[in-house]
Amino acid sequence: METLLKVENLGVHYGTVRALYETTFELGTGSICGLIGMNGSGKSTLFKAIMGVIPAHTGTVEIAGKEPYFARKNGIVSYVPQSEEIDWSFPVSVREVVAMGRYRGLGITRRLRATDKQAVEHALERVELTELAHRQIGALSGGQRKRAFVARAIAQGARLLLLDEPFAGVDKRSESMLIQVLKQMRSEGATVLVSTHDLASLRAFADDALLLRQTILMHDTPQAVLAPENLVQAFGMQVQAGADSGASNEQTRREKGE
Repeated sequence: METLLKVENLGVHYGTVRALYETTFELGTGSICGLIGMNGSGKSTLFKAIMGVIPAHTGTVEIAGKEPYFARKNGIVSYVPQSEEIDWSFPVSVREVVAMGRYRGLGITRRLRATDKQAVEHALERVELTELAHRQIGALSGGQRKRAFVARAIAQGARLLLLDEPFAGVDKRSESMLIQVLKQMRSEGATVLVSTHDLASLRAFADDALLLRQTILMHDTPQAVLAPENLVQAFGMQVQAGADSGASNEQTRREKGE
């Protein structure tokens, strides 16, 4: 399997706070990898470092042999954050949001060509939002919004897709649909790195998993990574892999009498 993403000895600091250190792993083409870790473990920082939007203090990141800036500039990588920092009351339609994935290749007028329009419609169809394409993005449910931003990444044609908690706050239908879309992208050769607290569903869609706590503790199959002794190392407490880790943490606190 060809390596698409290579992270070697990555370290990121926020002032005197060490967010990541000695972080090393590789992902091959046509794969889905789950990223697991408690809040504050460095998941979002890792995504931003891979995208090149925050500097690495040590180490390197390569995407298809390119530095993050050039990979981002050439549309090789796409990032869907946990929450989009946009004004939901702004009058922009779902179709216009998805079309933003095509802007990289357009001129100053940002006039969509026939091929761009086809890519947008195909992406909308993939996430079953064609009938809602004319609606304002702010009028959609949380799950529908997530599907719209994944459609934007599909329209872009990125080879590497980074998803930060895509299943948080979405309905079961949207979660199931997103998982199916990710599997389809994998079959087409795309690589997906997805952070999630939904440990129960990880085995259903991920080929492998990364366990993160400021550095990579383990990189193996989901079944191996989700072993109780490994989750204790990452979360610092007993976590049930058969349930959402947030719920599991609450259960653990009750058991400890906290």
